[in-house]
Amino acid sequence: MWTRLVSQSMPKYLALGLTLFGAVTLGNSSGCKPGERVASAGKGATGSATAKDSQPASAAVGNAAAGTTAVTAEQGEAIFAGGCFWCVETAFEGLPGVSAVISGYTGGTKKDPAYEEVSSGSTGHAESVRVVFDPKKITYAKLLEIFWHNIDPLTKDAQFCDHGTQYRSGIFYLNAAQQQAAEESKKAIEASKRFPTPIVTEITKAGVFYPAEEYHQDFYKKDPNRYQSYRLGCGRDRRLKDLWGAVAGH
Repeated sequence: MWTRLVSQSMPKYLALGLTLFGAVTLGNSSGCKPGERVASAGKGATGSATAKDSQPASAAVGNAAAGTTAVTAEQGEAIFAGGCFWCVETAFEGLPGVSAVISGYTGGTKKDPAYEEVSSGSTGHAESVRVVFDPKKITYAKLLEIFWHNIDPLTKDAQFCDHGTQYRSGIFYLNAAQQQAAEESKKAIEASKRFPTPIVTEITKAGVFYPAEEYHQDFYKKDPNRYQSYRLGCGRDRRLKDLWGAVAGH
C-alpha cells in the first residue's frame, strides 16, 4: 500500500519523495499542497473564473428556493468533491461544453477558509470543484457519470491516499432537480450490483463555494511533474481501474 510521511506543513512533493523511500503515514494526509504558500497568491480562480464567477453557486440555491430560477438540473453549474481537487479538476477540464473548472472548498462552517484550515479538517469543508458548463453541449447527467467514474464511492471520509473529512466524496446539488438526478444516478449504480459494499458518497445541498488559492488552480498545468508524481504515488488511477474497469476516469 502506498504510504507517506505526513505533516500539515510538509509540501506534498516532499512527502511523496519520502514515501518512495519507504516512509510511513502518520495521521491524516497533507493533501493537495505543492509547497510553501506563495505570499502574493490570493484566493480566487484563474482565467475567466473571477471572484464574481464564484458567487452564482450559493446564489443559485437561494434563487431556486425563492422560485425565481427555473428548477432544472441544467443549471449550468455543478459542484463535486472527490478528494484532491487537483485531480478532480482534470476529470472535467477540456470537456466539450465545460467552460471552467475551479478548485475550492464547500460544505463547511467557516467563512472564506484558507487551505491550511481546510486541510486540518477543522472547518468541515471538502476539497471540491465548481464546474461551469453549457447545458446545450453537455448535460448534468453526463457530468454525474464522469464524476462517479473518477472517485472511490465506497470509502468514507477519504479518497485514495488522502484521509479525513476534507477529502470525502460528495455531490453538492444546487436545486431539487439536481438532487433528484444525483440520487437517481446513485441508485442506478447500486442496482447494477457492481460493488459488494454500500456507496457512501454524500449527496448534500450546496452552500457557499469558496475558490481555493491561486496556486491550486490548474495545478496540473503549473507543475505537471509534481502533479503526475502525486497522482501516481497516491494510487488514484490504479484504484479507479479496480473499481470501474474500462470506464474508469483518468
